[in-house]
Amino acid sequence: MSKSTLLGKLRTQEELFTRMAKQIWEKPELGYTESYASSLQAHLLEKEGFSLTMEVGGIPTAFIAEYGAGKPIIGILGEFDALPGLSQQVSPIYDPITVGGPGHGCGHNLLGTAGVEAIISLKQQMIEDKMQGTIRYYGCPAEELLSGKTFMARDGVFDDLDCVLTWHPGSMNAAANYSMQALTGVEFFFSGRTAHAGGAPHLGRSALDAVELMNVGANYLREHVPDGSRIHYQITNGGQAPNIVPDQASVYYFLRGADRKAVDHLFERLIKVAQGAAMMTETTVSWHIKAGCYDTLPNAVLNDLMHAQGEHTDPIEFTAEEEKFAEQLRNSIHPDVLAASSMEASILPEGTLLATPFINEKTLYGKTIGGSSDIGDVSWITPMGQITTTCAPVGVQVHTWQATASFGSSIGMKGMHYAAQIMALSAYDLLLNKDGILEQAKSEFAESTSRKGITFKAGIPEEVKPPVPEGIKNAVTIQ
Repeated sequence: MSKSTLLGKLRTQEELFTRMAKQIWEKPELGYTESYASSLQAHLLEKEGFSLTMEVGGIPTAFIAEYGAGKPIIGILGEFDALPGLSQQVSPIYDPITVGGPGHGCGHNLLGTAGVEAIISLKQQMIEDKMQGTIRYYGCPAEELLSGKTFMARDGVFDDLDCVLTWHPGSMNAAANYSMQALTGVEFFFSGRTAHAGGAPHLGRSALDAVELMNVGANYLREHVPDGSRIHYQITNGGQAPNIVPDQASVYYFLRGADRKAVDHLFERLIKVAQGAAMMTETTVSWHIKAGCYDTLPNAVLNDLMHAQGEHTDPIEFTAEEEKFAEQLRNSIHPDVLAASSMEASILPEGTLLATPFINEKTLYGKTIGGSSDIGDVSWITPMGQITTTCAPVGVQVHTWQATASFGSSIGMKGMHYAAQIMALSAYDLLLNKDGILEQAKSEFAESTSRKGITFKAGIPEEVKPPVPEGIKNAVTIQ
């Protein structure tokens, strides 16, 4: 009966959270600048009786909202940052709201809002049922920069959790029984000597030459790394003018690998490449680590628990109008991109447009997808359960304008509400610790970390501070 009551609470509040998700979608903010979204969520949670801890990890837009006392302590992760250049109307044709502006092409307007939706209804049910335990919502910034949760983890804010739940908008309802890659983000800075490029080029020591030689060396390194490793780079400073030998230049690298050890080893090798480039050009080089997240550790016990909640919820139903919009949106995608949706194609029936079943595909365990996320850090600190839900048509890739359109539409909102239901119902069972579910999840977690032979240590050094732009703050004032 209590679960039915909890579902009723969730359903009666859907309009409120649809509005919140839409408001965040309409005001997209990049990582470490999410003042509006963070304040919007924190204000509501404070109003609902949660105690707030602000500026977590030294980040103004990071916060924790907590209710209850004692054990168990159950966490729900939220995110709210957008991506650059992905502004888009809710339209099946490319039509940016602001040309070149940011947009929610990864659905974080939905991701965090579902967490707030789940935890508020859960708190109301805890009061009615006189339940013991503590629930927390973590407002996490800058996931797209792969570092927000790392700074929070470095401060130990996840250490006392019994477990944590999260989700991500996607194109199917499924337990996330797969891993994501570990990653290091590092920017290299070369310093040389300026000179007139035409009149006295022999006097110059080009920092840009060093950057380009480093990139050539990194490209040759690609042949000699473990399968699945990835090396991406962006030249962040290439000098000021062609006729001035640049004395300053920089390049930003993302390094991905199967786990933290693999990425750390790849980083060591890349440093040698950078030092070689500096030697060849008679420049100097330094570097600054900006991100250092771990691979994710799926927890079968918690993923199975989340999947089991589908028995208590109604499946998502899409209207004919939503189906039409989904088909039009998918028609805008190149056939090669559609064909690359290999995970969905291997699981869903052929021709699926908007997926409605809730899937728990066991064959995904042990497999790693190419993306990375700072939720990996949390998964190495406490058992983590994760799902995806249908917020976009099959074939729509995140980090695209089609994704922004989907995540601002009613399709995205329906997937968000479904995720909120699954998380709230799962957290309810975890508070009751039904059938010793927490001990089972912790046992699997201990076995997974032991097998990997790695103890969590934040991948961002202690001396590195969050890159918060000047003037950024959360508008919530704690009384």
